[in-house]
Amino acid sequence: MPLVDININFNAILPEIFLTAVGLTVLLLDFFLPKKDKAVLGVISIGGLLILLPLVLFTSGSKPSFGGMVISDHFSAFFKIIIILAGILVILMSMDYLKKMRIYSGEYYYIILFATLGMMVMVSSNDLLNLYVGLELMALSFYILVALRVHESRSVEGALKYFVLGTLSSGILLYGISFAYGFSGSTNLTEIAQMTTRASVQDPFLLLAMALIVVGFSFKVALFPFHIWAPDAYEGAPTPITALLSVGSKTAAFAVFLRVFIVAFPAYQPQWSKLLWILSATTMIFGSVVAISQKNIIRMLAYSSIAHAGFIIIGLLVYNQTGVSGILFYLLVYFFMNMGAFAIVTVLAKSNGSGEQISDYRGLASRHPLLAFSMTLFLLSLAGVPPTGGFVAKFIILASAIDAHYYWLAVIGVVAAAIALFFYAKIIFYMYMKESPGDIEIQKTGLAYRLVFFITATATLILGLYPAPFIELGVNAIKPLLM
Repeated sequence: MPLVDININFNAILPEIFLTAVGLTVLLLDFFLPKKDKAVLGVISIGGLLILLPLVLFTSGSKPSFGGMVISDHFSAFFKIIIILAGILVILMSMDYLKKMRIYSGEYYYIILFATLGMMVMVSSNDLLNLYVGLELMALSFYILVALRVHESRSVEGALKYFVLGTLSSGILLYGISFAYGFSGSTNLTEIAQMTTRASVQDPFLLLAMALIVVGFSFKVALFPFHIWAPDAYEGAPTPITALLSVGSKTAAFAVFLRVFIVAFPAYQPQWSKLLWILSATTMIFGSVVAISQKNIIRMLAYSSIAHAGFIIIGLLVYNQTGVSGILFYLLVYFFMNMGAFAIVTVLAKSNGSGEQISDYRGLASRHPLLAFSMTLFLLSLAGVPPTGGFVAKFIILASAIDAHYYWLAVIGVVAAAIALFFYAKIIFYMYMKESPGDIEIQKTGLAYRLVFFITATATLILGLYPAPFIELGVNAIKPLLM
């Protein structure tokens, strides 16, 4: 390949270079800081991520770099902003959480940074191999973070299930990539797309490649029946890590899901849409139904996350500008409302495991009205009740399904949303209608937690009351992919 075609453009990967430098700096400082001063690493990490936000915006372009492997376009910038904000809020929550749980591990902070780096590499990938490298960097970081509480059996169990099933899914994905390469002679998404336009609709190698890639991504976003790792990993991980796992990894995985199928396999949309229809319908119903029986709020939110993944997939299935841009808006809303819910769970969680049961939320409104109100707002948004952002997100997705004549899928979505309302309302009922047990103390929330509550609650309301500019951002970000 001529050098002019390689397009070596370091500006396109400047955010990743900067984040690598910040992560290595935090790693080196960890060796010299005593246990009591590890919170300094959190401050440095937050500072680095804040600098990264404008850097992402100023370095976005539309031309692929490094032989077409990297593309730092508006689509990737949209997802990078969500991922970086998720990292900032999680580290803010973690600084108080780690003290409360008596965890003095400096590696906690730089592994979060490397997980964030992996997610950023994923969303900028225009090549299946580059995508896989970012995916493994993210996954390996999360395997460690989930197992951080090594003295708790549920943490080890959750990490082991996540590791075994995660490596299995990575192997399946890599097997699908090998078939795609065998078919097209390239791992570049644009070059694969050029080959698919000339291929037979029934080409077995290409059909198998798409099926295996769908399965690999389905593990990462926890679609039914590839969700088995999610509830145990969510419950076993430190609660802020659960929030990052739920929001950050799902955002990155959906970003590459979109880019791969919109860019590489648009000619085969009638084929892969049939598989996505089944996955979406079963995931929405399964996640909503199983969440009803959960007594642990983290497991309940895990199954809620599974159901939301089913809703999000509808946008890709519809395959028009409204549906695909609706995915971006949905993920933005999901980031704020889910992060806020997990922030409140983090406040109530205790080192002995108490505070994680739904029954522990009895009488929360009388003990801490602000926490109860915030939790109610996030739960109503997760349920899709107006005037929250969750309502607008679900409305756009379901409206796009009806517009594309997927009437039965829209009906299933409405039924799943109605079922989900029951278990969200159950927590609200406990907070406002049940008497307080009186034996659970809530520590005074620090400035970091208050900042997280304010950001997430305000954004959840703004996205519901004034969604137009944010929907427009999603439309502009997705335009280059659908041209």
